[in-house]
Amino acid sequence: MTARLCTGLAAGAVALLAVQGAFAQTVDGPKVDWKVATWGKPRAFTSGIEKIRDYVKEKTGGKFNITIGYSTFGGEREILDILSAGGLQATTICSSYHPDKHPAYTGLDLPFLPLPSFDVQWAVHDAYHKHPYIVKEMEKWNAMLYSSNLLPQYEFIGKGKAPKKLDDFKGMRVRAIGGIGAAMKNLGAVPTSVPATEVYTSIDRGTVDAASFPSTYAHGSYKIHEVGSWFTTNLAPGTQACPTLINKDAWAKLPQQYRKLVEEVRPQVKEALMKAYKAADDKNLPLFKKRLEFVTYTEAELDEFRRVGAKPVWDAWIQEMSAKGIPAKELFELIMTSAKQAAKK
Repeated sequence: MTARLCTGLAAGAVALLAVQGAFAQTVDGPKVDWKVATWGKPRAFTSGIEKIRDYVKEKTGGKFNITIGYSTFGGEREILDILSAGGLQATTICSSYHPDKHPAYTGLDLPFLPLPSFDVQWAVHDAYHKHPYIVKEMEKWNAMLYSSNLLPQYEFIGKGKAPKKLDDFKGMRVRAIGGIGAAMKNLGAVPTSVPATEVYTSIDRGTVDAASFPSTYAHGSYKIHEVGSWFTTNLAPGTQACPTLINKDAWAKLPQQYRKLVEEVRPQVKEALMKAYKAADDKNLPLFKKRLEFVTYTEAELDEFRRVGAKPVWDAWIQEMSAKGIPAKELFELIMTSAKQAAKK
């Protein structure tokens, strides 16, 4: 190969890369830097905001730059306040970290809600996010709801006798927080709020009999399967609402062409989250099957769990929130009707 030919090929390669780069940057605009907060390490839960970051960077050739702070922009219990004050342009939150700041939004944290799939959960959360009362509640924090982060349904891993029927939970010491904890108490269990990092040791030593985590990725992350002997596959006692919020002032200042990018990537956010959680299941379930007895309940048994464990919690939430002037019954019915409609699709 001659030197002239090599030079020509190299020039062609450079030209091709330039063309590809030009196509990658499809939106022009000013330099904009956003700070988005979350906590912990990059993981399945953060794949949604990472998708937004990567998408807008690619489409603008780096002009719209999002920096994600993994616990570096504030702790999980304070980042809502930081967002409200304008110290962040966006953040993820979990409502259970500060339920008093947005009491109506905690309706999505109620136990045993009919959210059998990520598609149904996404649809229910979307409908809830659009309710005028929820919109106003978040506006008090100078925030607007962007999307759910689709935290999976919780399941239990425990040690000892597997709970194959409702009565088997009586007296069991379980790590269960929020609405799930309240439901398990109604089932006769003894809920405790052991920090996630201490669950492995607590089950290993027998001070806790079982623990609920978003399944399977959180159980796998904390290696709870290594000290457990059984795993509930479909109890689905509930999950947490952990949305991404955007600061309203930051959104108002964002160029229209950049807003369009953030809006159009939402379906990809959903797909990124679902893909990441599926990857966790594909990795963890074979490990669980090697060590754990799988416990699967019939639909009749699940109905009984909901009747005994969940309904009293639902009724109490409606009563408590209604006393605060919140349209709780309407919000609860919105969850149920939107779930039913989404399940038919």
